[in-house]
Amino acid sequence: MDASPEPRPAARAALDVFVGEWSIAALFPDAPPTGPAGRAVFAWDLGGQFLVQRVEIADAAAPDSQWILAADGDGTTYTAHYFDSRGVVRLYRMTFGDGIWTLQRDTADFSPLPFAQRFRGTFSDDATTIHARWELAEDGATWRPDFDLTYTRLA
Repeated sequence: MDASPEPRPAARAALDVFVGEWSIAALFPDAPPTGPAGRAVFAWDLGGQFLVQRVEIADAAAPDSQWILAADGDGTTYTAHYFDSRGVVRLYRMTFGDGIWTLQRDTADFSPLPFAQRFRGTFSDDATTIHARWELAEDGATWRPDFDLTYTRLA
């Protein structure tokens, strides 16, 4: 059967800006810049229903990961499913709009919640760079920087 795909709702179509290959550089507090730490590839899967991010990190001490991003029924928010090479599974609330990408995890899900996490990434005007920061709160309320990331589009 050769059926043309149905148009994707705006919430999914908005994520097209992520599609492609990116290098990732990390910067940890009180540490020198690491340079390129790895790469991320974003691609649509299952007929454009889910955006998958696969992350490979060069440092064996850091986990490789896979993210599955899904538009929620409200058309404005997303759910981000996270899996990594340590066997960690997490669920994040996600938003994306006006070049701002956010992720937040502040309730236990598939794994315990020893700390809350949040992420904010800002796309450059030409969508070739994402400057991002992960923060964490051991007490669930007092946020501190965990590390910064810079995604640079390769293709």
